[in-house]
Amino acid sequence: MNVAIVGCGYVGKTVARYWREELGLVVTVTTTTPARVAEMEAIAQRVVVVKGNDTTGLESVIKNQDTVVLSVGAANANVYEETYLQTAKTLVEVLKQTPSVRQVIYTGSYAVYGDRDGAWVDEDTPVAPANANGQILCDTEQVLLSASGENLRVCILRLGGIHGPGRELVKIFGRVAGTTRPGNGDEPTNWIHLDDIVAAVEFARLHRLQGIYNLVDDAHLTSRELLDRVCEQHNLPKVSWDASLPKVRPYNALVSNQKLKAAGFQLIHPETI
Repeated sequence: MNVAIVGCGYVGKTVARYWREELGLVVTVTTTTPARVAEMEAIAQRVVVVKGNDTTGLESVIKNQDTVVLSVGAANANVYEETYLQTAKTLVEVLKQTPSVRQVIYTGSYAVYGDRDGAWVDEDTPVAPANANGQILCDTEQVLLSASGENLRVCILRLGGIHGPGRELVKIFGRVAGTTRPGNGDEPTNWIHLDDIVAAVEFARLHRLQGIYNLVDDAHLTSRELLDRVCEQHNLPKVSWDASLPKVRPYNALVSNQKLKAAGFQLIHPETI
């Protein structure tokens, strides 16, 4: 079984290691940084230095592959279109010439739901991106889904906030301990552990999932609850809240994970903390 991972950052690298070491799959990974090749060679049989808009380069990556994972991440807000949308468009063009690929899995974001004032959303909820980069993420999903066909399934995983080894919650939130945050902390959070992302990618590959699936844990703690627990666990001063200060968070929704669970997926870490 040949599998390719386009974009090998925090998530892609972990999926590659799991597929090669635990399942014995033949793994090809990409990076845009030549200096990372040696690091990538430890987790994949083949490493290709390629940018997402390089048609010839991507053709060489996905030739003779069975499954392709698109797991790119933008270095900053200014390169969203180049990182996500242009890569997706190039990949879809290349897929037309690559009949061996039967499954595409894309790790996207629940950011496409935008600000729902804390209401529940699921995969049937219309997207409502809060800004231009959210719209780019929506467009990326649609471009990829357009490649679906009788012989090719496309699975979009809308991820919550990612935490795990090296990206622990205390590392993410420790710097705000003892500070005052805008709002009252009552907006829900949606998180997912790295282990569950790896497991869901494999679940999607194994079951050839088609369509959109939310990938978040069961906890849905409010921001206040989450920060209180992080601070308590690590003996840090608690965060204060000031409702007179305007909120700046563009995403505010309770994201349902029922569709993926109904398909048979079981979370390894159902609780955020």
